[in-house]
Amino acid sequence: MAHYVINGGHRLEGSVTISGAKNAAVAIIPAVILAGESCVVENLPQIEDVRILEQILQHMGANVEFTADGAMRVDPRRINTHTVTFDMVSRLRASYYLLGAMLGRYGHAEIALPGGCSIGQRPIDQHIKGMRALGANVVIERGIVKAHAEKLTGAEIYLDVVSVGATINIMLAAVGASGQTIISNAAKEPHVVDVANFLNMMGASVKGAGTDVIRIQGGRKLHGCTYAIIPDQIEAGTFMIAAAATRGDVVINNVIPTHLEAISAKLMESGAQVIEGDDGREFFIRVSSTGRPRAVNIKTLPYPGFPTDLQQPMMAYLSMAAGNSFIVENIFEDRFNHVAELQRMGANITLNARTAMIEGVEQLSGAPLFATDLRAGAALIVAALAAEGMSSVHNIEYVDRGYEYFEQKLRALGADIRRVE
Repeated sequence: MAHYVINGGHRLEGSVTISGAKNAAVAIIPAVILAGESCVVENLPQIEDVRILEQILQHMGANVEFTADGAMRVDPRRINTHTVTFDMVSRLRASYYLLGAMLGRYGHAEIALPGGCSIGQRPIDQHIKGMRALGANVVIERGIVKAHAEKLTGAEIYLDVVSVGATINIMLAAVGASGQTIISNAAKEPHVVDVANFLNMMGASVKGAGTDVIRIQGGRKLHGCTYAIIPDQIEAGTFMIAAAATRGDVVINNVIPTHLEAISAKLMESGAQVIEGDDGREFFIRVSSTGRPRAVNIKTLPYPGFPTDLQQPMMAYLSMAAGNSFIVENIFEDRFNHVAELQRMGANITLNARTAMIEGVEQLSGAPLFATDLRAGAALIVAALAAEGMSSVHNIEYVDRGYEYFEQKLRALGADIRRVE
């Protein structure tokens, strides 16, 4: 397996361009099935999750190809199976979006329960609740979710918990239902809005995305389109944290600043300088820091609160802060798997259920490190970049799932990082 070797202590300086959003891409690619015609998806990140979805769609019979500029062209008209097996989805949590897309298009889907990162329970009960409300018969047999509907009919659906996955999956199925569907207590994340915009570009009627009530007028004839995915909020936040952690000065291009307000606020509270700008072509954020950060407290919350996907990199940063910081993880109950690795580097972190107390140390030390999930891998890389001495970060196949050309982008900023195959 490949791993990173990082010689820490180098200040990150320069500029970096953010790729398309992973969390939007893994929902929009399955949504192409609904069009029944060829679609072109632009600004796709070149990451493992996108490659897995390419393979799944090809296995289902779709024609998938990449253009010279990296866009994905998907023609779903030759799909000849509505079954997605475990070996196809074992590495991809977001494969459950195929359930809503195929149910909305064909009225039938069989999807193996998805894999992905081990960060706690991520049940799909709200997804199933939504599909049943639309008139589908849904059962789980031997790890396979089987959904079937002679006809989908719009319904009023209240989500018991705010769930990005359930919100998007119900949207996909509801586009193929007759009548109006109303999703209440819907997730507001930027990639929910992006999926809604994509569906509307295909001819659907989805209104209210970005608020807690989404209305879908289903049953419209959809068509192919060309659509560009939004920039990745989490990748941008990771580079913002890395810039501050290494006491660097980095301009982060191709961002939507409003998506990053929670992370910008906490970095500024910690003493880093965060400046938003517009060069006439795109928005950028400049993050710089010259000293040890101040301690801050964080609670992860659904958007627009502090994102759970940046909790782990932020903990690496705060492990070097002056004073005691507290992080409360409200989204996933098992997202502190990276703590033992940070402790190996000299971090002083105490866990109590879903709360981490971080007593900052002046300097982390390089160590052999092992990622347990995607964002934990990003956190360990941030820590290794800021640490004194050499670190090796293993299990980077997790990182490959969500960050495009990560080591190349870091090297361009002055990091001493290399990939060893």
